[in-house]
Amino acid sequence: MRVAFNLEYQTTFGEELMLNIIAAGKTEQHQMKTVDGLHWTCELSKAVKASAHIDYFYSVVRGEQQIRHEWLVAPHRLEFAAKKGARYIIYDHWLDIPEDSYMYSSAFTECVAARKHQMSRLTEYAKTVRLKVRAPQLRNNERLAIIGSGETLGNWDTKRAIAMAEHESNEWVISLDADKLPQTIEFKFIALNEDSDVTPLWENGMNRVVTMPDLDMGEVVVYELPQAYFPAYPWKGAGTVIPIFSLRSEGSFGVGDFGDLKMMIDWCAKTKQRILQVLPINDTNITHTWQDSYPYNSISIYALHPQYTDFRQLPDLKDRKRKTYFEKLRQELNALPQIDYERVNNAKMEYLREIYAQEGDKMMKTTAFKAFFEQNKEWLVPYAAFCYYRDLYGTATFSEWPDHHTLPAKERESMSKSTTKLYKQVAFWYFVQFILDQQMHAAHHHAREQRVILKGDIPIGISRDGVEAWVEPKYFNLNGQAGAPPDAFSVNGQNWGFPTYNWDAMLEDGCSWWVRRFRKMSEYFDAYRIDHVLGFFRIWEIPIDAVHGLLGQFSPSLGMTREEIEAYGLQFQEELFTKPFIADWTLERMFGKKAQYVKDTFLNHTHDDIWEMKPEFDTQRKVEAAFKGKTEKEDMDLRDGLYALISDVLFVRDRKNNDKFHPRIGVQNDFIYQTLWDHDKFVFNKLYNDYFYRRNNQFWYTEAMKKLPRLTQATRMLVCAEDLGMVPDCVPWVMNELRILSLEIQSMPKDNTVRFGHLSRNPYRSVCTISTHDMSTLRQWWDEDEGQTQDYFNSMLYRGGAAPHPLPGWLAKDIVSRHLTSPSMLCLLSFQDWMSIDENRRLPDANAERINIPANPRHYWRYRMHMTIEQLLAADDLNNEISTLIIQSGRK
Repeated sequence: MRVAFNLEYQTTFGEELMLNIIAAGKTEQHQMKTVDGLHWTCELSKAVKASAHIDYFYSVVRGEQQIRHEWLVAPHRLEFAAKKGARYIIYDHWLDIPEDSYMYSSAFTECVAARKHQMSRLTEYAKTVRLKVRAPQLRNNERLAIIGSGETLGNWDTKRAIAMAEHESNEWVISLDADKLPQTIEFKFIALNEDSDVTPLWENGMNRVVTMPDLDMGEVVVYELPQAYFPAYPWKGAGTVIPIFSLRSEGSFGVGDFGDLKMMIDWCAKTKQRILQVLPINDTNITHTWQDSYPYNSISIYALHPQYTDFRQLPDLKDRKRKTYFEKLRQELNALPQIDYERVNNAKMEYLREIYAQEGDKMMKTTAFKAFFEQNKEWLVPYAAFCYYRDLYGTATFSEWPDHHTLPAKERESMSKSTTKLYKQVAFWYFVQFILDQQMHAAHHHAREQRVILKGDIPIGISRDGVEAWVEPKYFNLNGQAGAPPDAFSVNGQNWGFPTYNWDAMLEDGCSWWVRRFRKMSEYFDAYRIDHVLGFFRIWEIPIDAVHGLLGQFSPSLGMTREEIEAYGLQFQEELFTKPFIADWTLERMFGKKAQYVKDTFLNHTHDDIWEMKPEFDTQRKVEAAFKGKTEKEDMDLRDGLYALISDVLFVRDRKNNDKFHPRIGVQNDFIYQTLWDHDKFVFNKLYNDYFYRRNNQFWYTEAMKKLPRLTQATRMLVCAEDLGMVPDCVPWVMNELRILSLEIQSMPKDNTVRFGHLSRNPYRSVCTISTHDMSTLRQWWDEDEGQTQDYFNSMLYRGGAAPHPLPGWLAKDIVSRHLTSPSMLCLLSFQDWMSIDENRRLPDANAERINIPANPRHYWRYRMHMTIEQLLAADDLNNEISTLIIQSGRK
């Protein structure tokens, strides 16, 4: 069999086109030919390897360097559907990422618009015309058909339309007998509904016309036609956001689990919701204390948290006494209004060890376990080893272990063999992850059956006391800390403590670390939220000796030389501008009566009224250590004042180049800025705004485009991003180019000329919400600032008079309804904000609904639903009200 590929694609001098055939996970590359730089051909004279079809894509190279390639999420497919086909002639067009690329995500193809695919039936035609067309707008109950002029195409009679086969997601094909077709065929595509009483939907535009080439016997001509567009309203969906740990059912064990997740999916389906978004679900057990409740600091990017094990899906304990004990404990923990993280996790781990002793040998001999182990051992073995040594040595800080600062290859190999002593020492963790994997897979499968999109969350960081930092340190800068500059959540910025990424090392191997991470996640989810997408443009990197985020700098970024700074008109005084400014008057203003104590204890006098920090207190970490164990407010105020002294600099030095500098973020609020002459303040502000909002835009665009295209095309999950904070102009450029959904919050508008966002201006490719897990809930926000609420009440809700407090249910319903009717593709509301519309069922104490307070790095994440999912499913009046709001908003 011979295959001739034809592609019309304009290139520039020096560029060549390559045909890339995907086979068994590898790419077989063939050079194409051209005579004019526009029409490219490639004929494979040898038989293509025997298969029912091949997938392929085109790419552009210059020399040995690949310049660009087609969209890889949905490559070209050629089916060998003609029994007598000896030669295939293909006419393709270049596939860039389409505007409606979201329709090709598994969120649509496996959930919302899931349809069974079918290979084309083999034809006996001597000469064959094969038509291919993409029609992503079709709903799950619609099928594509072709209709046209002439008897073969039904003479425009919809009842005689010829059904097509969807051989891959959104692409439909049909084979026609060339001998029965006229030289020129005229036709259209129509969408047929499974309900025969529904009128077929015709595609937009003029009739399609194809002129047949002269075919020899055994030839098959394949036309890849432009996409079919139908006059259909763009799909919009509604959903709920809730952490799995916050779920509560009658049978859960004091914390939400994967069994509860299935029940919550049922509630979403019952109320016409199509999305359920959760927070990260990876294992965070570092200290075995409540501080591990923070879900964005996991010890593994792959391993699931043992707390989510649903014991109802496991065999019962055979020891009746222990079974009774655990049941009593379960009821006690499940009755608590909030999660008792330590007691719950200790109890669950105790239970899992007893189940392992009872069932482990039998379960780990099953075919299912063996398959799981083989597919996951690359990460599973290091994870199990890490957990074993963490508990053996009493700390997750592997640098403090007496040995095993790395994982030797021989030890890793030994832990993979079931006959070794080392395997038996770590096998418990294999067992636990196998159970969790099976239960999460089951929840994902259940979501797809209910046509509910399960949406996960990918944290931007990894723990410096975790598996990845232990076994793959080359990918991380362990001498830096990731965080965020000052924002509405924290005036001092946020210090997350995560190491920053060594992107140079990651890009060397095509970001394989990230690709593996995303592909593992796609086993459990059909959509995901990229936490802090700005980190792929640049991350806020904080020195390891800093506590707050004010002394950070964007990495990577274009630092400023002394000459560049002075070119703005500011005389650069390195000694003055890069060291903390501490004077008598600043100490009096900051510490009052304690100023002399601060001088005597923490400072050295330099000259005149100027002071400097003593060497033993000259970093925030040293100050933190000096105040360790002190909890009195007076001590905390003194400590925070010293932190502020240390960060009172005008510029911070570049971490990679001592001759470059960055203006310190938010320094306009500090004393050193006050000492500048008015002219110097004006010049500095000009420099500051240029640096933070203009200087790095093109540079950061290029940095993001090195990474994000690889990651967003690594899976078919729907890509959403959290793009809040100090957002440079290049972020929407990249997100639009890659078709990533943005996050839109009315109380945090991206347009700095308005106080509140206009919902009607939300882009379609966006997620609309009222609040996130880092924010006050709607009810809390309503009472925090009555002046702000009053403005919102009058200007956004168009109501006169005084805004009522607390927020009444009818007004919460109005706010929810307005968000649902926004143009955003997805409207995802927190469970708490959905409940705000029902005064009889919502939690009486609005402050108990808060999940996280970002300004507090030691916040205890313990929020739980105040009612069970069983009660929620039975709340017909509330569920009908939610369903009605969703239907009326055009979401389905």
